[in-house]
Amino acid sequence: MPRYMLDTNMCIYLMKSQPESVARRFAQCFVGDVVMSAITYAELEFGVRASADPDRERANLAALVEDIPVADFGVQAGMAYGPIRMATRERKKDHLDKLIAAHAISLEVRLVTNNERDFAKYPGVITENWITPTDTRR
Repeated sequence: MPRYMLDTNMCIYLMKSQPESVARRFAQCFVGDVVMSAITYAELEFGVRASADPDRERANLAALVEDIPVADFGVQAGMAYGPIRMATRERKKDHLDKLIAAHAISLEVRLVTNNERDFAKYPGVITENWITPTDTRR
């Protein structure tokens, strides 16, 4: 059972091997502890296609998903999205973040992100930052 879901920024940090604190923290996890959302994977796919060197970035993404499985966005995640969207319905941005947050809630995992403030608005999400020495529990 996974314990953590990596936000897109954490996956990018791992693909670029910086900052080192993220790689060190990831190395402390056991196989199966960490997943990424299918929504994050979609964002990373876009990044590959938009990059200056798609071949290199495709290889980096392929290596990443060897270590971090992509979790399917299923019915439970869809159900968790409703309350998040209602609580933040005045905000017209961040729809992908809302979906990622809902996915983390549905899997009952911590969302590892460097954008804790962005996710703080979403009820029920528990975040952790592998860059800063302290984490945020909600």
